[in-house]
Amino acid sequence: MSGIVSQNVARTSGLIKAVEGGGGTWTAIKTLTSDGSDSDLTFVNGASDVVLDSTYPIYCFQLINIHPETNDAVLGMNGSDDTSSHSYDITKTASYFRAYHLEDDSGQAVAYDADRDSAQASGVQQISMPASNDADANINGHMYLFSPSSTTFIKHFLIRINTSASSPNTADSVIGGYFNTTAAITAIQFSFSSDEIQGGKIKLFGIKDS
Repeated sequence: MSGIVSQNVARTSGLIKAVEGGGGTWTAIKTLTSDGSDSDLTFVNGASDVVLDSTYPIYCFQLINIHPETNDAVLGMNGSDDTSSHSYDITKTASYFRAYHLEDDSGQAVAYDADRDSAQASGVQQISMPASNDADANINGHMYLFSPSSTTFIKHFLIRINTSASSPNTADSVIGGYFNTTAAITAIQFSFSSDEIQGGKIKLFGIKDS
């Protein structure tokens, strides 16, 4: 039994099946799991069963229990538009907002973080606050990437990340921006500002539209 009622026909049960042919279906594409000594976790279109092309209009990267080797390391993201030997240096513009709350309740704030935004920059886009490397600390969140294969439009991304930060505190980061290129994005890379990714996984999903 599916758990979803049949097509609604003037009923008011509160459970309504989606219209036939509707969109929004998520398809799991690839999971990368850290072996404890990874300099980065990278998704390359066409390699190791990764799909990052016109198959889906929206892609989502789910970051789960990402753990840094080094205290205060910052997780970052970058993209490539190369088709063979990849360099991660696409020009991007992004804004960065954050909220934090210290464990001992001694401080909290919501602010725009100009030090972590990007203005036509080709370097790594920071997506987390400085993370704790305590054994129980981790980073979790997601990144949406829209129409990466388009050769007409720039490529927007939306990111939300929660960090077990080193103060200790919980730090919620919201980043929005775009890769300022009309070339197709062929790879996305996640890495820390120093040393290795020592745990966790990133799952890539494709999302169908209507």
